[in-house]
Amino acid sequence: MPDIATLSAIRFGTGLTPDGVGPVGAEALLASLCGTDQLMARFPEETFHVRAAKARDFQLARRARRNGGEEAEAAFREVRRAMQTDMVRQLGKTIARGVADPGGMRERLVWFWADHFTTAGTRGPMRGSITAYIEEAIRPHVTGRFGNMLEVAVLHPVMLLYLDQDHSVGPNSRFGLRQGRGLNENLAREVLELHTLGTGYTQHDVTEFAELLTGLSTTREGEFAFRAARAEPGPETVLGKSYGTWRPARLDSIQKALRDLALRPETARHLSLKLARHFLTDTPPEEVLVKMETAYLESGGDLLQTYGAMLAHPASWQPDLLKAKSPLLFVTSALKALGVPPEAVAVADPRDLRRYVFRPMIVMGQHWQGAPGPDGFPDSLEGWIRPQTLAARIGWAMLAPDQLGLDLPDPRVFVRHALADAASPEVIWAAARAETRTEGIGLVLASSEFQRR
Repeated sequence: MPDIATLSAIRFGTGLTPDGVGPVGAEALLASLCGTDQLMARFPEETFHVRAAKARDFQLARRARRNGGEEAEAAFREVRRAMQTDMVRQLGKTIARGVADPGGMRERLVWFWADHFTTAGTRGPMRGSITAYIEEAIRPHVTGRFGNMLEVAVLHPVMLLYLDQDHSVGPNSRFGLRQGRGLNENLAREVLELHTLGTGYTQHDVTEFAELLTGLSTTREGEFAFRAARAEPGPETVLGKSYGTWRPARLDSIQKALRDLALRPETARHLSLKLARHFLTDTPPEEVLVKMETAYLESGGDLLQTYGAMLAHPASWQPDLLKAKSPLLFVTSALKALGVPPEAVAVADPRDLRRYVFRPMIVMGQHWQGAPGPDGFPDSLEGWIRPQTLAARIGWAMLAPDQLGLDLPDPRVFVRHALADAASPEVIWAAARAETRTEGIGLVLASSEFQRR
């Protein structure tokens, strides 16, 4: 049965390493989240401003291609190829960070919150910019106050474009009266349903909140803009509280509403349930949720305090592995267990990353940065493990380590590195009797023990 050291690595982190180094237990995991985020500097990503400029270059090349002949077509293909290569490189750096983090809990939290505030698509400046959005709106706030993350994520141009907020116009605004344009409730509904409350709101709240959010938009360059001429004259009443005035519309009214939503008891419950379901079990004990909610509300939405309440509860350390690794976590933990240097992943040939990681992850059920909807990817055991996706995982486990050209370890040693005391006698026996190293490594990675967390 897995002990606390093993559970620390595979339930809350990105997997075990050959040297066994990593934080052990609740206090050590929390300590690993404090201090400077060194992996941002070690594996830097481009800013949204830079990414948006590249997206504009793509749009210009696509327009020029329409009537520009062979030369314009060739130029467009080159720009498109460069953007596709950049996307795969971003995935390589994401995995490299997961491999490099000794504990891995910070990376897991970044992935969790990026899914919570899901964005996807290639609309305008969004193209190739989701990693930059995560870098700016999510990553700096995973150990801070949820209200800060909520505000930055909701007001980020990528989120506004993803949910078509730039198309939302107050019907009684100066622009709305002149152009006949109306509300788009996408952002308002997703903030209430997915990002904060979960339940406890009405359609009236959605409409009033959507009216309050009018004015949020982007410039042609993809930067954030607040357009008062498009904002619905207030005040608006959301969950019984009034925000805004008749004139002029102000951004700080929206910010105040977001801060209030972050501190609602419904939000504390919704976030606690989602965190516990992600890290512990699909049906977390009520007493865990109560501890987490209390810590969240008493600390003013401090996420580190909320994680601490979860980690301090005995349910976090029960030995049964009840969750499945996502494809991203599966691949990352496999490379980590194999001792692959993270820098090698970060600078890997994009063609290899596409062939051996990006495309296989799609077949496993996770199109990286391509979630099927605003609610993100499934997080239940059944959501990740289905016949087709399980077959893809097994196929990757049996073939990819050898295809990647890795110096494969002795399977009898590897099974201890990859699973420690979570390895069953059957897996240990299979690893010892494999005819080749490739087969032995594959059997370990394909085992149910390695697939679970």
